Amino acid sequence: MGRRRDYRRQLSSLAAAERGSSQRQLRVGEELRHAVSNILHQGTCRDPALKNASIAVTEVKLSADLRNATVFVMPLGGANAKEVVTGLQHSAAFLRRLVAHSVTLRYAPNLVFALDGSFEQAESITALLARPDVARDLRPASAGGKQGDDG
Repeated sequence: MGRRRDYRRQLSSLAAAERGSSQRQLRVGEELRHAVSNILHQGTCRDPALKNASIAVTEVKLSADLRNATVFVMPLGGANAKEVVTGLQHSAAFLRRLVAHSVTLRYAPNLVFALDGSFEQAESITALLARPDVARDLRPASAGGKQGDDG
């Protein structure tokens, strides 16, 4: 009986992962994003890598049980990105305590910081769309040109 219950629990967690984030996860994630952003804006972290860094908190993704949060950050200008993420990881416990005071939750989530790769992905898509062979396909067809076998 115990194995069947564990199997059902695993299936439900897999189904939840496939469905995506729940409304509660999104709402709490946005609240955490604002809290972490405000804390970093105040400059309370004493890590040398974070001293004069302007850091944008782009997204916070929460686990289904709201115990773990991945905080996606990007230093403005992209300068010293790896050092900033390392500094944030060193300050994670301190930041978790500050977040616990500013956001009302039963448990303060563990914070894991990661570099946001969406900016690089957007640049690569823009470069791809600017290529001449792709730009040619995106241009509207001329009025006199043939479109196909319309008859």
